[in-house]
Amino acid sequence: MLLVSAFSAAALFLSAIGIYGTLAYTVIQRTRELGIRVSMGSTSMGILKLVLRDGLQVVGIGLLAGVLVALGVAGFLQSVLYGVSAHDPIAIGTGIVVLTVVAFTACLLPAIRAARIDPTAVLRSE
Repeated sequence: MLLVSAFSAAALFLSAIGIYGTLAYTVIQRTRELGIRVSMGSTSMGILKLVLRDGLQVVGIGLLAGVLVALGVAGFLQSVLYGVSAHDPIAIGTGIVVLTVVAFTACLLPAIRAARIDPTAVLRSE
């Protein structure tokens, strides 16, 4: 049980780093667009909401696909592991909540960075 918990924590940590890295790269690619939005009158809160919405939308699609795959292989896991039920709503719900919180935290840091974009510096850079 300790080994499974350690691997689960490592997988959660690696997924958080992956989400953060992907979203940070996306924000860097969209810096010019976000700078134009700020110069046209968008507020920092608007930019924050935009980046969070885009990041969490992708995470939501991934969570939905993950739950569908988990439900698909649940029968196999039940036959291989002792004491594991095929469709445990508490385990699935806990996984969804934990991954959503981790994804929101990983999305929040690039979103805050995007909300602080200086439009004059961005528009002069290219």
